[in-house]
Amino acid sequence: MAIIVLMAACGMLAGLAAWMLMQVLQKEYARYRTTFHSHAAHGLADFFLFVDPASLWGVNLIAAALPAIAILALGGRLIVAAGIALLALTLPRWGLAIARRRRLRRIDEQLPDFLLALAGALRAGSGLQSGLRQVAQHTGRPLGQELGLILQQQRMGLSFHEALDALQVRVPTESVGLVAAAIKVAVQTGGSLAETLERISSTLRTRLQLLGKIRALTSQGRMQAWIMAALPGLLVFALHGLDPDSMALLWSSPAGWAVLALVAGLEGVGVYFVRRIVNIEV
Repeated sequence: MAIIVLMAACGMLAGLAAWMLMQVLQKEYARYRTTFHSHAAHGLADFFLFVDPASLWGVNLIAAALPAIAILALGGRLIVAAGIALLALTLPRWGLAIARRRRLRRIDEQLPDFLLALAGALRAGSGLQSGLRQVAQHTGRPLGQELGLILQQQRMGLSFHEALDALQVRVPTESVGLVAAAIKVAVQTGGSLAETLERISSTLRTRLQLLGKIRALTSQGRMQAWIMAALPGLLVFALHGLDPDSMALLWSSPAGWAVLALVAGLEGVGVYFVRRIVNIEV
């Protein structure tokens, strides 16, 4: 009788734990889906791509489920398939963040030439609005897209200062903030805007050259960080190929899982600190 009661109690506890786990997973799923929709909508809007976030979420789920199903079909372990699926779910956000950083860097690289062209148009007798319109037509992406959006916002009734504030929100870099602030001050005070733009262009060009030198000097440190992160995984797979019986404990036992989690955590901390060291602000 006592055994039956104990088994019933264990079953009830297991059912309660499973129910609580399902509730937590449902809440986390809903929270991540909402976050994904928000990041996708705003992130793609920065690239002037307007796609339904719900469709992207469905594609992301399919892309995460297919490799997990393939691993299970080939006889892989459930925990490996779950890890691959979670990694596939987070890859789009990482890719979008990387693409956004590259876009912002490209805008910073285009600013000096744009400022010189705008200063030349102002010296030729054009006004700020007409000069901006002329230069925007000959400016490549992505800066040309942002300039075109500024002109469209002004045609819709937005003031020039408000359009510049919106540009700073979309492109939150120091270079864009400096240019927007200088244009606002020059317009309000009535100073020589062309001369101001030429000086800012020279300053930004010097800053870009300095950043290029810093990236070249710190490239070795960044490469060391990636190599340091990849070596343990390569070593584990090499040892598994040489002696699979001994390495099986690493994949099939709780102690092995704990060791893998500890190694992954320490590797993440090491890469983080290395990247903080080589990430020099100018």
